[in-house]
Amino acid sequence: MSPLNTARRIVVKIGSALLVEQAEPRRAWLESVAADIAAFRARGTEVVVVSSGAVALARGTLGLTRKTLRLEEKQAAAAVGQIRLAGAWEQALAGQGLRAAQLLLTLEDSEDRRRYLNARATLATLAELGCVPVINENDTVATAEIRFGDNDRLAARVAEMISADALILFSDIDGLYTADPRKDPAAQHLPVVERLTDEIMAMGGEPPPGYSSGGMRTKLIAARIATGAGCAMAIAMGHAPHPLKRLSEGERCTWFLASPEGRTARKRWIGGSLQPLGVLVVDAGAARALQRGGSLLPAGVRAVSGDFSRGDPLSVQDEAGRELARGLSAYDAADAVRIAGHRSAEIEAILGWRGRDELIHRDDMVLAEQETR
Repeated sequence: MSPLNTARRIVVKIGSALLVEQAEPRRAWLESVAADIAAFRARGTEVVVVSSGAVALARGTLGLTRKTLRLEEKQAAAAVGQIRLAGAWEQALAGQGLRAAQLLLTLEDSEDRRRYLNARATLATLAELGCVPVINENDTVATAEIRFGDNDRLAARVAEMISADALILFSDIDGLYTADPRKDPAAQHLPVVERLTDEIMAMGGEPPPGYSSGGMRTKLIAARIATGAGCAMAIAMGHAPHPLKRLSEGERCTWFLASPEGRTARKRWIGGSLQPLGVLVVDAGAARALQRGGSLLPAGVRAVSGDFSRGDPLSVQDEAGRELARGLSAYDAADAVRIAGHRSAEIEAILGWRGRDELIHRDDMVLAEQETR
């Protein structure tokens, strides 16, 4: 069975060449994608979109027709085109009764713990509110050294961030071949890649000419990120209408299988690779909730020590000093001290603003006995 049909959360990446034609959105095709998204949503699957196309939509308007743009020209085009791109998605999704939400991210947002937690919390809240996030790289402010450079890798980071089950990279090719099929008629299509070996990575070539900044090489790098996080990834042809529906019905593609250890890698990172910067002492009730897989709420915290910021690693201990878990804090130390022992509903009154209900969310926590697994 295709990993797409069993996934509860998917990320779909749409390239510029699919979405834009002669500097205009391919509206009929976009409407078909929105219908596919609505069908997946109706069966309980969360869908996040990573969409290119902002710069391509603005090139004609601004007279920027050269293949290579200076950084400031690309940033200006992104500023103009992002409005058109968001509008196109909003219109297409609204036709299916869905609400679009726009997020602009940079590489730093996926690497800095605080920004990472902020972005992930926003995506989780949008899902709870029934929105379809449409994400693009924030080209208007990102400089060369803090850019992803392509939305394939951005999509893989988003899939990692939200613990997606499947990442779909829609492209102008139906998967990975042993060589470039445009140049080598003997090239063989690979329907399944179980492991990303050096031989597989060597099959990636240079980015194609034109407006796209991707290419097979960047897709294989995205596959390494996604599969290493426990997320299966597909490279599939996306030009025809209803590409998600076609893929779910078995259209030819290449599936990169998730690493069996992928889902536990982040837990190992939290549990063993990060030095705790503070300690939260919890009561017996909170300790039992943690053992059942719950998050750590402020009400169960009896003491807070250490100098830490939001996103920093903490040790969670019982009142006898035994370590129960480690996790990433949702609050700075000063705020954690103020809300400790209080119900989540009181946080806004205490701090003057409403943050997370949890001091440490269960997705950012590993129990002590799990560290060596």
